[in-house]
Formats: sequence, C-alpha cells, structure tokens
Amino acid sequence: MNTLALSHEILMSIEKPARYIGHEINSVRKDPTKVDVRFAMCFPDVYEIGMSHLGIQIIYDMLNRRDDVFCERVYSPWLDLDAIMREKGIPLFALESQTPVKEFDFLGITIQYEMCYTNILQILDLSGIPICAKDRTESDPIVIGGGPCTYNPEPLADFFDLFYIGEGETEYYHLIDLYKKNQRDGGSRKDFLEKAAAVPGMYVPSLYDVLYHPDGTIMEMRPNHPNAPEKVRRQVVVDVTDTFYPEAPVVPYIKATQDRVVLEIQRGCIRGCRFCQAGQVYRPVRERDVEMLKSCAAAMLANTGHEEISLSSLSSSDYSSLKELTYYLIDVCREKRVNISLPSLRIDAFSLDVMSKVQDVRKGSMTFAPEAGSQRMRDVINKGLTEEDILNGAMEAFRGGWQKVKLYFMLGLPGETEEDIRGIAYLSDAIARQYYSIPKEQRNGRCAITASASFFVPKPFTPLQWAPMSDYKTYMDKAHIVNDCMKEQLNRKSIRFQWHDAKTTILEGVLARGDRRLCRVIYDAYRAGCLYDAWTEYFDYDKWMRAFDANGIDISFYTTRKRELDERFPWDFIDIGVTKQFLQREWKRSLAGETTPNCRAQCSGCGASVYGGGVCYESKD
Repeated sequence: MNTLALSHEILMSIEKPARYIGHEINSVRKDPTKVDVRFAMCFPDVYEIGMSHLGIQIIYDMLNRRDDVFCERVYSPWLDLDAIMREKGIPLFALESQTPVKEFDFLGITIQYEMCYTNILQILDLSGIPICAKDRTESDPIVIGGGPCTYNPEPLADFFDLFYIGEGETEYYHLIDLYKKNQRDGGSRKDFLEKAAAVPGMYVPSLYDVLYHPDGTIMEMRPNHPNAPEKVRRQVVVDVTDTFYPEAPVVPYIKATQDRVVLEIQRGCIRGCRFCQAGQVYRPVRERDVEMLKSCAAAMLANTGHEEISLSSLSSSDYSSLKELTYYLIDVCREKRVNISLPSLRIDAFSLDVMSKVQDVRKGSMTFAPEAGSQRMRDVINKGLTEEDILNGAMEAFRGGWQKVKLYFMLGLPGETEEDIRGIAYLSDAIARQYYSIPKEQRNGRCAITASASFFVPKPFTPLQWAPMSDYKTYMDKAHIVNDCMKEQLNRKSIRFQWHDAKTTILEGVLARGDRRLCRVIYDAYRAGCLYDAWTEYFDYDKWMRAFDANGIDISFYTTRKRELDERFPWDFIDIGVTKQFLQREWKRSLAGETTPNCRAQCSGCGASVYGGGVCYESKD
C-alpha cells in the first residue's frame, strides 16, 4: 500500500477521512514509474458528488485500459482539509498513488455546472499549478477541461490550456499519442498545444483573439495560429454500443450522493424542450443495444455489490427497448434483492406497472415536471405535455397507490404573465382535486403535493439563449405570487410550495452566457474566499458582487439585456451540429407559442444529421 499523503493525525482531525485515502474496490493500481503518461482526472466538488459522476468513471476506465497510461482521481478537499493543506503547505494529491497532482502530465477537469468555477481555481492553487495558463512552465501539467460547461468555456479561458468539446470516448487516445510523440521529439509545452489545436474537438484559448464592439458585444473571435480552426466541431460517439463502458466501476468507502450502479441506456433526447441545453447539445439520440445493457448490468452488479441500479437517460420512456430491459432487470434484481431506480419516465400505464413492481409497498413520491403552470407557457418552451396528460398521469398514480407527488416548475420564462405564474398554483390544486375525487374509502389519508420552482437560466445552444433573465426583485415577486396563490386554493393544506435561491440563479446566468472578461471576476471572487458556491450555506453573493464592481462589470449586461438575433455570442465558434439557424427558428416559434414535433414524430432539420447516425437515420436502416 502506498504511503498516505496525509498523516494519521490529520486524517483523524477531519470530517470523513475516507474521502482522501484511495484504494477503493475496483480502483486501478499501477506503478507510476512504468507508464509514459500520468493523467489526473478531477471533479471539482467534494468526493461524494464526484464519485457519483458516470463520465469520470467512463474516462477513468478507458484511459486505464492502456498500459502506457495511469489515470488517477482528484476531488476538491472539503473546507476542513483545505485549511490544513494551506496552513501546512501540503500539495493536492491524487487518490490512487497519493502523489502530488503537479507531478502529472495532464490534469483533466470535468466542468459540470457554473457554480463550481471557484473550486476549479482551488484545485489549481492547492496543486501548486499557476492559476493562469499563461504563467505555466514546462514542469506544470497540461490542464484540460471537459463536460457540459465547455459549450461556453470563455469565462474560464484564462485558466485552461485547452478544452475538449464533445464526448470523451472519441479523441483522448489521439491526444495521448500526440503528447507522447511531442515528448519524444523534444517538443515544448507550446509545441504540444499548437499541435493539439488541430485535433478534432480541441480548443486552445490562447490561440484565439477576441475583439469587442464599443457596446461590449463581441465583434470577432479569430484564430492567431494556422492550426486553430475557426469552428471547433463537437465530437460524438455515433455507436454507443460498441464503445467504452466501465463494467467494474470504482466503489467508494463512504456513501456517495448516488450510491448505485448507473446504466446509461441512451444519449440525447428527442423532445426538443427549448430551455434544455442537454437536449440540444447531445443530439442526435443514440440508443445502446439492449443485449449490451443486460450484459453490463449483470457485470456491474457482480463487480460492485451495489444494492441499487439506475437507468440513466434524459428521457428514459423514449428508449425503444425499455420494456424488455426493465422486465429483465426486475427478474435479475428480485433474485439479487437489488432496487431499481427509473428516473425520467413519462407517467403512463407501463411506467406505473413497472414502478409498482420496483418500489417499496409503502410507495415513494411520484415526480412530474410540467415546467410551467399554464398550457400557453408549456407550448412556449415546447414541453410537449398537456394538462390532460398531467392530470391523467396523476390519477393513474393515485389509483396505483401513490399519494405523494413532486412537481417541478420554472419561473421567469420569456413572455410569462401573472396568469401563467398563478397557473402553478391552479395546476397543483387540480392534481389534488384528482386525488380527492377518488372515493374516500379507497384513499389512504391526505395527499401531499410538493411544488418546487427554480428560476429560469438561458443556456448557450438553446432556442432561449436570446431570452433576457429577470432581476432578483422580479424573481422574488414571481415566487411570492405563486406562494400567495397557493394559500387561496381549495386543497391548500395538501400543497407545499418551495423555490430555489434567486441570487445563485443570477450568478449562474452571468457565468452561463459570459465571455473572457469574467475570468478576472472569478479570480477575484476566489481570492476573496468564494468556494463551494453550489452549496447554499457557503455561497457569498456579496463577495461576488464586489468582484464584479472591482472589475467594472455590470451583471445586467449578461442577464437582463435584450439580445438581437444577429449578435455574435462567446460560444459561436463551437459547432455542435445543431445550427444557429435552427435555434433562431425555434426562438421565433417560441415567441409565437408554436410547438415543434419530437424527432421521431417529424424531423425538424436541426442539423444533427451531420453526425451520420442515431435517430436521424432510424427510418433509413
């Protein structure tokens, strides 16, 4: 066993020391001196959240299949250890070998959400790696970013050497081979980055210059090196069956946020909700073969000992072999006494039948995501769900024995009126009325309906990327309208309303559609003590606002400002397959309240067919 990076005294003085000792079941052990490339894979949040992330497990398994590569894991130290490491000068280390991250060739950071940006700077700082890429030397790792937030990497451009835009299974081997060749040839760090810019999906921020109009909008973003393409094409795994998937994922010593086997059944979504970034950037929909999934499920359960398996998808009900896979898992899991989690299901007879078989007799909560209270607003966002669908689904659930319902909504959607907002309360009450229409002797006490509202954040590469956000006061006014209206409903004692933090939403909105000028704001916020901003109890809005003020940046430029259709966005250099012309058409349809059919009902010509596979070609097979 390797010598631990932390002494026993330190481990005994901190919360959950098992976060830092490594050597979990299925973790990979290699001799670092006998590999050519060392890759530290980082999730910039606490261990329990990072260990729940399937993407890192896939890349970890994929890279470690190579004999010449050793991929290890790194997570953000919790605040107690962070303080000790700074006080004692202990460098951040990887779990498997317990060696400092600074000794690695690559530091790969997955960027899952905007509110982890200061944690990225913590990782670099504690590792002893210069926070700004321009200050790094030949002795520092290549810092590469991946994940959903790379679809607008510009607010982080100063901190990363390169970003990989796309699905990790496609080009990482190519990048590793390029790095090895550059080392053999005696090439420098700069040489490698210039060569990497020519690899599909790789974006090297230092090889691009950005020019701005006097009003602050982008005039031009142009490459300053011949290897840097004007457009960086997102990379996609077309065949998601014949590809990498971890059959022996790492099992943590302590309970992770999602402490279960995760079976990704497909990528993408046919639905086309206009607010949903994942539904656009992960097009086209690609299904995994059901026999492959059965084999993986059996192997992962055998190799981990987990007591639950979850099907992962943006919309599980749209997987064409869902019934066959689910009934197979019911048989297997009943025998092994393993629970099955089926998120993202549309509530229909099949779903209820399945859930009645896999849930405890006491029945948990049934979840619906209407997103908006009125049918008009559901059409604006192209939800593809009518009030009749929702009420019928609720009634089916109540008759099936459920009495708890969770409802998810958004406030602050473009064009929203007070009547649309009140619709959240009206719909919640209508669902309760469905329950109380059942004869009393057939009911099991009072129903419990929890309606939760988040505040809308326009995201890049969505039809609503042109939409202005609301300001803090407007968000809170909207939440209070719903709350007051809830109290007026007939079934108010059965309904509870809660809403998310509006200040966090505003910062998320700034970072989501921001540009390179935000790098210095993020840096100053981190230096002021901002860390774990995704955790409500540690989020300090006032420190962030002081950082914006110190840099002369008005957040309304990124949030409430109206954007014209021809504005050049910070992320327009990325080609995701889905065209800007399609997104503009969808934005116009949104403003007109017109819906667009899902991908299987009718092709809308979004552009994703350029990848040559998936749902775009199903009818041509």
